[in-house]
Amino acid sequence: MSREFNELLPESLGHQAQIWIVGTREQVNHIISEMYVRQMIADRSQFSPMVPVPFAQGKFMSVLLR
Repeated sequence: MSREFNELLPESLGHQAQIWIVGTREQVNHIISEMYVRQMIADRSQFSPMVPVPFAQGKFMSVLLR
């Protein structure tokens, strides 16, 4: 992972488990909403803000830090 991308994340990754969602903006939003509806997460704010993926043009990502 590049240093520039690490700076976009709100927290240091440290030793926390992570779930990365990569896809189109609509796909990422849908998966986050589905995880909320299925009560896999308590709040959508547990995900980092959606950012463009540095390694795939036109794709976005969000990271769930647990």
